[in-house]
Formats: sequence, structure tokens, C-alpha cells
Amino acid sequence: MNNRQIETSGKRDNGQRAGGEAAPGDGLGANGCRPVKVCIEAELERYFAMLDGQTPAALHKLVIGEAEQALLACVLRHAGGNQSRAAQYLGINSGTLRKKLREYGLDG
Repeated sequence: MNNRQIETSGKRDNGQRAGGEAAPGDGLGANGCRPVKVCIEAELERYFAMLDGQTPAALHKLVIGEAEQALLACVLRHAGGNQSRAAQYLGINSGTLRKKLREYGLDG
């Protein structure tokens, strides 16, 4: 599996043709999945709408932290809790993974 395939999110139920094909213009790829960046952008648009004109603060830190926590938790689940395997999936060393898990309280 290449990085482009990994950049996809879960399938969406609406906007698909029979057989799981993406309908034209729905933002889905041929495999019926949306790129992760499309999902993130949609959530950011919702966040800005909720701010209702207020100025966001430390948005980069917020988004990167939330995304990294979700990434680590999901990869660790898919690695069956095996931190060495999760580190391989992520392309980082095990020590870095353990540090990040502690930082986000995911080490317990």
C-alpha cells in the first residue's frame, strides 16, 4: 500500500452509487473514500463557523495536537497495541512513539 492510498478516510454512506462507486462531484475518490485533508478542511470550516466571527488562538497547536493524538491512537489499535509495530507504521523510532504516547496520555 502506498502513501496515496493511506491518505484516505473511511467510506461515506451518502453520495455513493450502487456498488460503492463515488458519484461525480461528491469529493470521493474512485475507491469511495475522501482524502484525509478533505475531512480535515471540512472540520476546520465547521470550527470557524462555530467561532461565529471570534478570532481563533493557537490554531496550529490545536489542530496538530488533535490530529497527532488521533493518528497515534488509531495506529496503535491497528498494530494490536504493539508499540514497535506502530512505530514502524508511523516511520518513527519506538522511543519517539513512547514519548508522544506519554505526552498525550495514551500510554496507559
